[in-house]
Amino acid sequence: MTTATKDQKLAIRRNVGYDIGVKEEYVQWATNDNAKTSLNDLSFDQANQILIKQGEKPHTGENWAYFDALNPKHKKILSLMRELQWTKPHPVHHEVPNMLLLSDFLKSDKSPVKKPLKEMIDNELSKIIKALQRIILTTKYKV
Repeated sequence: MTTATKDQKLAIRRNVGYDIGVKEEYVQWATNDNAKTSLNDLSFDQANQILIKQGEKPHTGENWAYFDALNPKHKKILSLMRELQWTKPHPVHHEVPNMLLLSDFLKSDKSPVKKPLKEMIDNELSKIIKALQRIILTTKYKV
């Protein structure tokens, strides 16, 4: 269970006007436990549930796709993302790799290494590259 992020907790507090009683009611509602009243008791998904109830967009969580532009393996991953068409439109550069898609992939069960990109060592980066290449091979020849 991933705990609620600092940004989620702050948004919940701000949305209730920093009223402790209302905040505690939201925590009890989301956790289905009247004994829990602290925002620290919330999971990431429960905090998003409260934010949606308050009329806000859910938070996407940490971005695991921050990369080092000088690392050749990171550049290879960017290249593979373009091959997979994991891109999004950009006003100046036409299309850029969609880093949120990569971040979601790294967090998913399909990723061979569940770690942020910048924390990976060379052999872990190689595993990610091989996984992306397998995805390309399995999708490229399906018509």
